[in-house]
Amino acid sequence: MSEISIQTERRVLPRGACDAHCHIFGPFDRFPLPDDRSFTPPEAPETALRQLHEGLGFDRAVIVHSQGHGRDHRPLLDALAVGRGRYRGVAVLGPDVSVDAVARLDAASVCGVRFNFLAHLGGAPAPERVQAVLALVRPFDWHVAIHVTGADLIRYADLIAAIEARVVIDHMARPDLGQNLAACQDILFRLLDSGRVWVKLSGADRISLMGAPYHDVVPFARSLAAHAPQRVLWGSDWPHVNISGPMPDDVALVDLLAEIAPSDALRRRLLVDNPAELFGFDTPARAL
Repeated sequence: MSEISIQTERRVLPRGACDAHCHIFGPFDRFPLPDDRSFTPPEAPETALRQLHEGLGFDRAVIVHSQGHGRDHRPLLDALAVGRGRYRGVAVLGPDVSVDAVARLDAASVCGVRFNFLAHLGGAPAPERVQAVLALVRPFDWHVAIHVTGADLIRYADLIAAIEARVVIDHMARPDLGQNLAACQDILFRLLDSGRVWVKLSGADRISLMGAPYHDVVPFARSLAAHAPQRVLWGSDWPHVNISGPMPDDVALVDLLAEIAPSDALRRRLLVDNPAELFGFDTPARAL
């Protein structure tokens, strides 16, 4: 990332802008990777995440716990404590977690639980497992993050629609732009129309068939933002683990915001107002 590009983005992003989807890993001398991890991530501690955000102009972030750290939430909890209100967290839980453990996560600013449906992350969870975890977090009013591909969105649409909590679909449901885009769009529109479902307009690099600067993803992302501007979010997905192509440029991903959300009002909704409502951040006053 060039210094000039970073400074440009700092002038574009509104005060209180939130990166609603990012991860941290390590530092490994304090938080070593567990043997039961589903993949081996690079070291990417909170200090590096903060440096990225300060360069790009993000004031807030939602750190999503990754299976690279297995069930060890210590890196997330440490980052939440260091952030002093700058961050919220999303956990990955099993039905064997105690209510007291969930309460401790909640007190530390964790506000959601994530279910991964992707094969390399363990595959779709059994419905009874989903229901058991939902029962655990229901008293804390957490949102439910769903990580699916387009094919799994189609397959599990009814299960997602039946979740009574607020639901967040990660990475626009990762549709196949060449095959199931229309079907995914139809399902996402119907889920958004329920009033309980939100969509992260993240992961353009994972969806694009053309590669950087990912312009082929813009029409789909823009359609979601236009359909439900009050329930869309944006995330960097830093540090971009489990990708097969070139490492994305975070500045290029931020640059797409001007195309996905072409008005100042829509970008404020996407980056400030919507995250504040969903994740419990204070809403900064509008600039005069």
